[in-house]
Amino acid sequence: MSKSFRRRAVELEVMDDFSDGGPELREALGQIRQLNRIFGAAGPTLYGVKKLWREAGAPRRLTVLDIGAGSGDVNKALLRWADEEELEVSITLSDITEEACAEARLFYLGEPRVCVQRSDLFDLRPSSADIVTGTQFVHHFPGDELPNVVGHMLKASRIGVVINDLHRHWMPWTAVWLMVRLISANRFVKTDAPLSVAKGFRAGDWRKLQRTPGLEHLQFSWRPLFRYVAVINKQHKPQ
Repeated sequence: MSKSFRRRAVELEVMDDFSDGGPELREALGQIRQLNRIFGAAGPTLYGVKKLWREAGAPRRLTVLDIGAGSGDVNKALLRWADEEELEVSITLSDITEEACAEARLFYLGEPRVCVQRSDLFDLRPSSADIVTGTQFVHHFPGDELPNVVGHMLKASRIGVVINDLHRHWMPWTAVWLMVRLISANRFVKTDAPLSVAKGFRAGDWRKLQRTPGLEHLQFSWRPLFRYVAVINKQHKPQ
Protein backbone atom coordinates (compact mmCIF):
# COMPACT_ATOMS: atom_id res chain seq x y z
CA MET A 1 0.00 0.00 0.00
CA SER A 2 1.32 3.45 -0.90
CA LYS A 3 1.96 5.39 2.30
CA SER A 4 1.59 8.68 0.40
CA PHE A 5 -1.95 7.83 -0.72
CA ARG A 6 -1.14 9.41 -4.09
CA ARG A 7 -2.39 6.31 -5.87
CA ARG A 8 -5.24 3.99 -5.07
CA ALA A 9 -4.23 0.78 -3.29
CA VAL A 10 -4.56 -2.28 -5.51
CA GLU A 11 -4.79 -5.02 -2.87
CA LEU A 12 -7.99 -7.02 -2.78
CA GLU A 13 -10.11 -6.74 0.33
CA VAL A 14 -10.84 -9.92 2.26
CA MET A 15 -14.53 -9.40 1.46
CA ASP A 16 -13.75 -9.54 -2.24
CA ASP A 17 -13.09 -13.28 -1.88
CA PHE A 18 -16.67 -14.51 -2.14
CA SER A 19 -15.62 -18.01 -1.05
CA ASP A 20 -14.66 -16.64 2.38
CA GLY A 21 -17.71 -15.71 4.43
CA GLY A 22 -20.01 -17.36 6.92
CA PRO A 23 -20.63 -16.16 10.50
CA GLU A 24 -17.43 -14.10 10.57
CA LEU A 25 -18.61 -12.06 7.58
CA ARG A 26 -22.03 -11.53 9.14
CA GLU A 27 -20.34 -10.31 12.32
CA ALA A 28 -18.24 -7.95 10.18
CA LEU A 29 -21.33 -6.51 8.52
CA GLY A 30 -22.76 -5.65 11.92
CA GLN A 31 -19.56 -3.89 12.91
CA ILE A 32 -19.50 -2.02 9.60
CA ARG A 33 -22.94 -0.66 10.51
CA GLN A 34 -21.37 0.72 13.68
CA LEU A 35 -18.51 2.31 11.74
CA ASN A 36 -21.00 3.79 9.28
CA ARG A 37 -22.84 5.49 12.14
CA ILE A 38 -19.63 6.82 13.64
CA PHE A 39 -18.31 8.23 10.36
CA GLY A 40 -21.60 9.50 8.93
CA ALA A 41 -21.77 7.21 5.92
CA ALA A 42 -25.43 7.90 5.14
CA GLY A 43 -25.12 11.67 4.65
CA PRO A 44 -23.59 11.80 1.14
CA THR A 45 -26.01 9.20 -0.22
CA LEU A 46 -29.00 11.15 1.09
CA TYR A 47 -27.52 14.37 -0.31
CA GLY A 48 -27.20 12.84 -3.79
CA VAL A 49 -30.65 11.24 -3.79
CA LYS A 50 -32.28 14.52 -2.72
CA LYS A 51 -30.40 16.37 -5.47
CA LEU A 52 -31.61 14.00 -8.20
CA TRP A 53 -35.14 13.96 -6.76
CA ARG A 54 -35.35 17.77 -6.89
CA GLU A 55 -33.94 17.89 -10.42
CA ALA A 56 -36.53 15.30 -11.51
CA GLY A 57 -39.35 17.59 -10.33
CA ALA A 58 -39.77 16.14 -6.81
CA PRO A 59 -41.96 13.14 -7.77
CA ARG A 60 -44.20 11.78 -5.03
CA ARG A 61 -43.15 8.19 -5.79
CA LEU A 62 -39.53 7.08 -5.93
CA THR A 63 -37.74 3.77 -6.34
CA VAL A 64 -34.14 3.31 -5.22
CA LEU A 65 -31.80 0.40 -5.95
CA ASP A 66 -28.78 0.17 -3.64
CA ILE A 67 -26.13 -1.98 -5.32
CA GLY A 68 -23.46 -3.68 -3.20
CA ALA A 69 -25.66 -2.75 -0.27
CA GLY A 70 -24.25 -4.92 2.49
CA SER A 71 -26.71 -4.49 5.36
CA GLY A 72 -28.19 -1.50 3.56
CA ASP A 73 -28.10 0.48 6.80
CA VAL A 74 -27.44 3.86 5.13
CA ASN A 75 -30.95 3.66 3.66
CA LYS A 76 -32.49 4.27 7.08
CA ALA A 77 -31.74 7.94 6.41
CA LEU A 78 -33.64 7.75 3.10
CA LEU A 79 -36.65 6.25 4.83
CA ARG A 80 -36.68 9.02 7.46
CA TRP A 81 -36.43 11.65 4.70
CA ALA A 82 -39.27 9.99 2.78
CA ASP A 83 -41.42 10.16 5.92
CA GLU A 84 -40.64 13.87 6.32
CA GLU A 85 -41.52 14.57 2.68
CA GLU A 86 -44.51 12.18 2.70
CA LEU A 87 -43.05 10.30 -0.26
CA GLU A 88 -44.00 6.84 -1.40
CA VAL A 89 -40.57 5.23 -1.57
CA SER A 90 -39.49 1.69 -2.39
CA ILE A 91 -35.90 0.59 -1.79
CA THR A 92 -34.28 -2.57 -3.17
CA LEU A 93 -31.07 -3.74 -1.54
CA SER A 94 -28.86 -5.79 -3.83
CA ASP A 95 -25.71 -7.66 -2.91
CA ILE A 96 -23.75 -10.54 -4.40
CA THR A 97 -23.26 -12.43 -1.11
CA GLU A 98 -25.90 -14.38 0.76
CA GLU A 99 -24.41 -13.23 4.09
CA ALA A 100 -25.09 -9.58 3.22
CA CYS A 101 -28.60 -10.37 2.02
CA ALA A 102 -29.34 -12.28 5.24
CA GLU A 103 -28.11 -9.36 7.36
CA ALA A 104 -30.15 -6.89 5.32
CA ARG A 105 -33.32 -8.98 5.64
CA LEU A 106 -32.85 -9.15 9.40
CA PHE A 107 -31.99 -5.45 9.70
CA TYR A 108 -35.15 -4.41 7.82
CA LEU A 109 -37.44 -7.10 9.18
CA GLY A 110 -40.99 -5.75 9.17
CA GLU A 111 -40.18 -2.77 6.91
CA PRO A 112 -42.46 -3.16 3.85
CA ARG A 113 -40.72 -0.43 1.87
CA VAL A 114 -37.48 -2.40 1.67
CA CYS A 115 -36.85 -5.62 -0.24
CA VAL A 116 -33.63 -7.58 -0.62
CA GLN A 117 -32.33 -9.41 -3.67
CA ARG A 118 -29.15 -11.34 -4.25
CA SER A 119 -27.78 -10.19 -7.58
CA ASP A 120 -24.76 -8.95 -9.49
CA LEU A 121 -24.53 -5.40 -10.83
CA PHE A 122 -23.77 -6.73 -14.30
CA ASP A 123 -26.98 -8.79 -14.37
CA LEU A 124 -29.33 -5.88 -13.61
CA ARG A 125 -31.98 -5.07 -16.19
CA PRO A 126 -32.08 -1.58 -17.75
CA SER A 127 -34.23 0.96 -15.90
CA SER A 128 -34.54 -1.22 -12.81
CA ALA A 129 -35.15 1.77 -10.53
CA ASP A 130 -35.46 5.55 -10.59
CA ILE A 131 -32.18 6.08 -8.75
CA VAL A 132 -29.31 3.60 -8.39
CA THR A 133 -26.98 4.15 -5.45
CA GLY A 134 -23.65 2.66 -4.43
CA THR A 135 -22.21 3.42 -1.00
CA GLN A 136 -18.61 2.32 -0.46
CA PHE A 137 -19.08 0.08 -3.47
CA VAL A 138 -17.10 1.32 -6.46
CA HIS A 139 -13.77 1.45 -4.59
CA HIS A 140 -13.76 -2.36 -4.81
CA PHE A 141 -12.98 -2.03 -8.53
CA PRO A 142 -9.68 -1.00 -10.17
CA GLY A 143 -9.62 2.23 -12.13
CA ASP A 144 -9.80 0.63 -15.56
CA GLU A 145 -13.06 -1.12 -14.61
CA LEU A 146 -14.82 1.95 -13.20
CA PRO A 147 -16.28 3.23 -16.49
CA ASN A 148 -17.99 -0.13 -17.05
CA VAL A 149 -19.18 -0.33 -13.45
CA VAL A 150 -20.64 3.18 -13.43
CA GLY A 151 -22.03 2.67 -16.93
CA HIS A 152 -23.99 -0.38 -15.75
CA MET A 153 -25.30 1.56 -12.76
CA LEU A 154 -26.45 4.31 -15.11
CA LYS A 155 -28.20 1.85 -17.44
CA ALA A 156 -30.05 0.35 -14.48
CA SER A 157 -31.44 3.78 -13.51
CA ARG A 158 -34.20 5.95 -14.95
CA ILE A 159 -33.27 9.25 -13.28
CA GLY A 160 -29.62 8.81 -12.38
CA VAL A 161 -26.90 7.48 -10.13
CA VAL A 162 -25.49 8.42 -6.72
CA ILE A 163 -22.04 7.16 -5.72
CA ASN A 164 -20.88 7.70 -2.15
CA ASP A 165 -17.30 6.67 -1.52
CA LEU A 166 -14.24 7.37 0.57
CA HIS A 167 -11.69 10.17 0.29
CA ARG A 168 -8.21 8.67 0.04
CA HIS A 169 -6.27 10.61 2.67
CA TRP A 170 -4.07 9.85 5.67
CA MET A 171 -6.43 11.49 8.16
CA PRO A 172 -9.47 9.23 7.60
CA TRP A 173 -7.16 6.23 7.19
CA THR A 174 -5.68 6.91 10.63
CA ALA A 175 -9.09 7.53 12.20
CA VAL A 176 -10.49 4.31 10.77
CA TRP A 177 -7.39 2.30 11.74
CA LEU A 178 -7.65 3.50 15.35
CA MET A 179 -11.43 3.10 15.63
CA VAL A 180 -11.35 -0.43 14.25
CA ARG A 181 -8.84 -1.45 16.89
CA LEU A 182 -11.11 -0.05 19.58
CA ILE A 183 -14.28 -1.83 18.50
CA SER A 184 -13.33 -4.94 16.54
CA ALA A 185 -11.20 -8.06 16.51
CA ASN A 186 -12.89 -9.27 13.33
CA ARG A 187 -10.47 -10.24 10.55
CA PHE A 188 -12.61 -8.73 7.79
CA VAL A 189 -13.02 -5.40 9.55
CA LYS A 190 -9.44 -5.02 10.77
CA THR A 191 -8.08 -5.64 7.27
CA ASP A 192 -10.72 -4.15 5.01
CA ALA A 193 -11.78 -0.97 6.81
CA PRO A 194 -8.41 0.86 6.54
CA LEU A 195 -7.76 -0.70 3.14
CA SER A 196 -11.07 0.72 1.88
CA VAL A 197 -9.80 4.23 2.59
CA ALA A 198 -6.56 3.50 0.74
CA LYS A 199 -8.63 2.25 -2.21
CA GLY A 200 -10.75 5.40 -2.13
CA PHE A 201 -10.69 8.47 -4.34
CA ARG A 202 -9.35 11.96 -4.83
CA ALA A 203 -10.68 14.72 -7.06
CA GLY A 204 -8.38 13.70 -9.92
CA ASP A 205 -9.91 10.22 -10.00
CA TRP A 206 -13.39 11.68 -10.50
CA ARG A 207 -12.13 14.09 -13.18
CA LYS A 208 -10.63 11.16 -15.04
CA LEU A 209 -13.97 9.35 -14.86
CA GLN A 210 -15.71 12.47 -16.20
CA ARG A 211 -13.67 12.11 -19.39
CA THR A 212 -15.31 8.76 -20.13
CA PRO A 213 -17.80 8.95 -23.03
CA GLY A 214 -21.30 8.84 -21.56
CA LEU A 215 -20.15 10.01 -18.12
CA GLU A 216 -19.30 13.61 -19.01
CA HIS A 217 -22.15 14.95 -16.85
CA LEU A 218 -20.89 13.34 -13.65
CA GLN A 219 -20.77 15.94 -10.87
CA PHE A 220 -18.79 15.31 -7.70
CA SER A 221 -18.26 17.11 -4.41
CA TRP A 222 -16.49 16.53 -1.12
CA ARG A 223 -18.74 15.76 1.81
CA PRO A 224 -18.17 15.19 5.53
CA LEU A 225 -16.60 13.07 6.90
CA PHE A 226 -13.88 12.62 4.26
CA ARG A 227 -16.16 11.33 1.52
CA TYR A 228 -17.05 12.14 -2.03
CA VAL A 229 -20.47 12.02 -3.59
CA ALA A 230 -20.70 11.68 -7.35
CA VAL A 231 -24.06 12.28 -9.04
CA ILE A 232 -25.05 11.59 -12.63
CA ASN A 233 -28.42 12.85 -13.87
CA LYS A 234 -29.24 10.97 -17.06
CA GLN A 235 -32.38 12.99 -17.76
CA HIS A 236 -30.75 16.33 -18.58
CA LYS A 237 -27.45 18.15 -18.57
CA PRO A 238 -26.47 19.92 -15.36
CA GLN A 239 -26.88 23.69 -15.33
